[in-house]
Amino acid sequence: MKIAILSRGANLYSTRRLVEAAEARGHEVQILDTLHCYMNINSLDSSIHYKGEELDDFDAVIPRIGASITFYGTAVLRQFEMMGVYPLNESVAISRSRDKLRSMQLMARKGIGLPITGFAHSPDDIPDLIKMVGGAPLVIKLLEGTQGIGVVLAETRKAAESVIEAFMGLKANIMVQEYIKEAGGADIRCFVVGDRVVAAMKRQAAEGEFRSNLHRGGSASIVRITPEERATAVRAARTMGLNVAGVDILRSNHGPVVMEVNSSPGIEGIETSTGIDVASKIIIFIEKNARANNTRTRGKG
Repeated sequence: MKIAILSRGANLYSTRRLVEAAEARGHEVQILDTLHCYMNINSLDSSIHYKGEELDDFDAVIPRIGASITFYGTAVLRQFEMMGVYPLNESVAISRSRDKLRSMQLMARKGIGLPITGFAHSPDDIPDLIKMVGGAPLVIKLLEGTQGIGVVLAETRKAAESVIEAFMGLKANIMVQEYIKEAGGADIRCFVVGDRVVAAMKRQAAEGEFRSNLHRGGSASIVRITPEERATAVRAARTMGLNVAGVDILRSNHGPVVMEVNSSPGIEGIETSTGIDVASKIIIFIEKNARANNTRTRGKG
């Protein structure tokens, strides 16, 4: 097969591993800088161009679209979809998962375990919003934040009110969530490919930090997950319509709760901590599904 990888950096670990895995299985791979793809959109012969040449004959496309370029990146991916190229993750599924509030609402509708989450617009509603999620301590999150940026732990009601007022004053969209203290600053990243969790790691926050993101200095280790955690991760990915996803779960007193579903999960941390060849599992999934052109957006909303 001829596979395109949409990525801003050919030297990024995840991109390199996907290229290695694909070439090892006999596929031709081309890395395309997403922002340098441009499109001819018409009803007769839509096309994608890259560095002065028209792109064609691709069988599949792997989107590695960063959050900062979601709008343009999904537009490029849609163009590939219009041309009949199989997407590892569909554009609408990526857009759905990137909207943190929408993704929470969709998972809530499906009965998937979640932290109690509040959302409001008016500063007048802040006291009731805090009460609604169970009071302090609580977590305040920017809806546009990534890699732990824009996530604040407010340990008192006064602190929560001040932070929420500050964000609202900046016209920032935020959501407020209960703090899962019993998780002990750790979460579980479940790497879902198709309808299976192919690898899982525990991420532990650094000393004095409550965010477990590896970008924030957290450490990763292999972990054995429960059948309930496994099922929760697969259901969360399916609800978003994602074939490949990183599902972040906290262990709470009332079972596993999903914090986020990532449509472009990094491969380095999960492969390093588990020793599992995740990249090859992704390529094998593409082989099984691209030939049948099995594109489907499983989530709704």
